[in-house]
Amino acid sequence: MIYKNKSKHKMKQAGYLLKLGVLLLVTGCSTSTPSKWENINEEGAFLVYRRQSLIGKETYSITSTKDSIIVKSLQGENERGRITGVEAELHLDINLNPSSYRNRRITKNDTIVNLEVKKTADGISVWEKNRDFVKKENIDFFPVHSNIPAGVEMMLYQYYFKQGGTGSIPTIPRGEITMNFIQKDTVQIKGEKVPLKRYVVEGINWGGRTIWVDEANNLVALVKANTQIREYIKEGYEEAKPFFVQGNVEEEMAALSKFTKDLKGTQAKIKAFVGGNIVDGLSNTAKEDMTLIITDGTISKIGKRSEVEIPEGAEVIDVKGKTLIPGLWDMHAHSNQVDWAPAYLAGGVTTIRDNGNELEFATSFRDAIAKEGAIGPDILLAGMTDGAGIQGNGVVRARTVEEAKKVADLYFSNGYKQIKIYSSVSSELTKVLAEEGHKRGMSITGHVPKEIGNARGAIDAGMDMLSHRSRILTVLFPGKTIKELGSYYINKNDISQKQIDEAIAYLLKHKTVLDPTIALDVARAMTKGSVLETIEPFSDRIAYELFEGKRFRTGLSAKIAETAKADYIKAMGILGQFYKAGVPIVAGTDNIVPVFGLYLELETYQKYGGMTPLEAIKTATIIPATAMGLGDKTGTLEIGKEGDIAILDKNPLEDISNIRTVSAVVTNGNYYKSNPLWKAADFKPAE
Repeated sequence: MIYKNKSKHKMKQAGYLLKLGVLLLVTGCSTSTPSKWENINEEGAFLVYRRQSLIGKETYSITSTKDSIIVKSLQGENERGRITGVEAELHLDINLNPSSYRNRRITKNDTIVNLEVKKTADGISVWEKNRDFVKKENIDFFPVHSNIPAGVEMMLYQYYFKQGGTGSIPTIPRGEITMNFIQKDTVQIKGEKVPLKRYVVEGINWGGRTIWVDEANNLVALVKANTQIREYIKEGYEEAKPFFVQGNVEEEMAALSKFTKDLKGTQAKIKAFVGGNIVDGLSNTAKEDMTLIITDGTISKIGKRSEVEIPEGAEVIDVKGKTLIPGLWDMHAHSNQVDWAPAYLAGGVTTIRDNGNELEFATSFRDAIAKEGAIGPDILLAGMTDGAGIQGNGVVRARTVEEAKKVADLYFSNGYKQIKIYSSVSSELTKVLAEEGHKRGMSITGHVPKEIGNARGAIDAGMDMLSHRSRILTVLFPGKTIKELGSYYINKNDISQKQIDEAIAYLLKHKTVLDPTIALDVARAMTKGSVLETIEPFSDRIAYELFEGKRFRTGLSAKIAETAKADYIKAMGILGQFYKAGVPIVAGTDNIVPVFGLYLELETYQKYGGMTPLEAIKTATIIPATAMGLGDKTGTLEIGKEGDIAILDKNPLEDISNIRTVSAVVTNGNYYKSNPLWKAADFKPAE
């Protein structure tokens, strides 16, 4: 349908979305289990959760005749105040072979086709968001994308079982899926025991998703990730949510165990890295032709190759011509599936701060690595906490003083290093969380809350670290909120050296640590229609399931993109001055491009922040280690420190982009080559 009156069309969409985002949360639908595919008229609903917090509802219908089946899905979400709808329609023949599929996302301002697939006698036509039209040869397939609606996904599994229920089936626009039966489960629903079957499905999101089907193979629940965890639970089964959450944790840990078994191998207690050049993270020169020895995970000797005696029984690893640097840190990670473990290590990242995750998964992931020797980077946890209202993020909320105290207890008792404040926490409760966290030895990080509006107010309330440069740089404008300053306020305002100097003095006085996530700004400033390779050259190496959310970005108009770029370049120049004055800046990615975003972050620091390569490297090594209280244990290559090492083919002191040449890594006394790790994570290996 074509609307000639756009404003009227937008008003209709807005009302439509409000109904989806709000009314769908409270309306109910009846369900029935089809016994055959002819003459079906079924309706049902799935509740949609993000980090276990209810954000919406999907209703679906299945109707059929003797010859065809039509599946319709309508999903409404109110996710942190962003009301959106997703409408999908799938057509199949009576044997469940798809003939067409259309999925479109509806917002207040626009309607965007995410994916449209049509099968004709001439082949399969595919239209995908931000991509050119593609024509493919006719094959048996099922349309699959990472945001496939649950009602359509339910038919995917019926199709899979009809194809034999084993092996893999091809999907459009890319890839294939497999289903692995795990076990039979029983859940309690309204006092009755209900039998379900648990599977792990691979090929939809990065890594596996855990699903449950009933005895008729109808989808009942799923827990998926990519770069955020979501739960879809069929209406009527929601009381079993904790069971489904824990079941997914079990399957993720099983996947991590397999990674460990396949990749770790037998590791010698003593390792000698011989003939390499060492960038210790302190000196601006590389020490050449060196030997570094690690004993039980700790650096025991460093010296000239000709002068260091290699202990008997040591594993000797030839690193001649390579450069050893301290293992990298990602200080703004959201590691929501265990596939991050081999991916991070492959890229030389040996420590991450997880900046918001589901507690059950995050603690299990951390402990498997720290206590059970599983493969992966060391994980430090910051506990996501938000305030009241629909704009809140996640299930952990601080809406009263008592709740704030319970949040502090929750995270402290689970070994968290930090409490993360999110945007909807009130001014009063930010202070309470800071006080309660500090009492327990935890530091406070996160967003500048909206009610406070300015970095100085957040710091005065007790926050020790701040995330995202747009919020951070409100420190330049005392008394003004980010809402008052508006978009691209750095570019729009004349900023004096006096403002910068006063902000530096303030930040130094309060010992505030800054986490700018500038690579996020670089990506957000891309022009419409661009793919991520235009700014991040390794984007085409990421797992194919990540392409939709990471590689294909909506982008900005040319004019706005130009303003956005000028804004982050000017902002980075100011942050560079902060750094030179001694304000701690730590590198973090916020998942903009998994792993590779960290390289882009460091390159941007050097390119626009005036940092030397060594200074940029420090933002991902000794500075975050010190900020997290671990600077005496790791962050540099020194005798007595942990053997956390990234091994590069080229020297990054000569060119910061050489940080991209990681070919091996050492962490917790274990040595891994990068390419097998990349392959395990379903990333393309380095050439």
